[in-house]
Amino acid sequence: MKKFSALFLSLLLLIGLLVGCGQTNNAEQKENNSNASEQTSKLFPVTVKDALGEDVTIKEKPKRIVSLIPSNTEIAYALGLGEQIVGVSDNDNYPEDVQNKEKVGGMEFNVEKIISLKPDLVLAHASSAHNSQEGLKQLKDAGINVFVVENAQSFDKVYDSIQTIGKITGTSDKAEDIVAEMKTKLADIQEKGETIPDDQKVSVFVEVNPAPQIYTTGKGTFMDEMLTIIGAKNAAGDQEGWPQMTEEAVVKLNPDVIVTTYGYYVDKAVDQVLARKGWENVSAVKNKRVYDVHSDLVSRPGPRLVEGVEELAKAIYPDVYKK
Repeated sequence: MKKFSALFLSLLLLIGLLVGCGQTNNAEQKENNSNASEQTSKLFPVTVKDALGEDVTIKEKPKRIVSLIPSNTEIAYALGLGEQIVGVSDNDNYPEDVQNKEKVGGMEFNVEKIISLKPDLVLAHASSAHNSQEGLKQLKDAGINVFVVENAQSFDKVYDSIQTIGKITGTSDKAEDIVAEMKTKLADIQEKGETIPDDQKVSVFVEVNPAPQIYTTGKGTFMDEMLTIIGAKNAAGDQEGWPQMTEEAVVKLNPDVIVTTYGYYVDKAVDQVLARKGWENVSAVKNKRVYDVHSDLVSRPGPRLVEGVEELAKAIYPDVYKK
């Protein structure tokens, strides 16, 4: 009987300890949540100048966000804002969770649909803002914060975009982490690129749109910057921006390597280039050095750009970058 009483007393003490620990943990959790909320509240209101030169004031951390372009969406998800995203463009395809979000249109977005989603922040983009001024004005008139993100054309500008979106969404710390990681990976790639002797650097023609309307990447773009980082030469490096080129002009350039970026929507993109009449003596075709990389990785100004650089590097210099 005494043994039973002692056992029963021990059991009561154990239950008491567990309850006490549970209450302590709950109290600590509440305190942590309270501290996190307090820290977030200190970040707002915040006023930031957008790509159109307008001062946009965000009064509190956005809870419902609509993104009008895939690059903004990818940045927002990387910042841990997936749950806050309530609407995305018809062109969004990454990450997979975007398939569960409401679609609000493409270049011509559906103003009424966006307003019905009751967002407190719309992430627009400078690449299309001038063609959708009326729609953006309607959103602003409806009391929605609209922030136009810069059309980044260099890695530094991409970093700025990530940090800016982080600032207006209360995720600056995460933004800094993402940028730091991108810079570290890029530095590692560049270090390998610098080991390639000048006489072994290949000329690369990047074909971002197929014949008959061939477009490529020139100076002042992050694709041109990518080629420099990996130790390659841009065959169209004397051009500016995204120039259109004739087939004859490309043949005259005689690049060592041709990289296409449209294989995800054009069937057998590499084979089509290799089979072009009149291109038989182009070094890249003659040596079968034509590769395809996914457009999203090398054209979207967001966190995955470094993956695009890695893909380019491994395709162009496999012996250097696949080690």
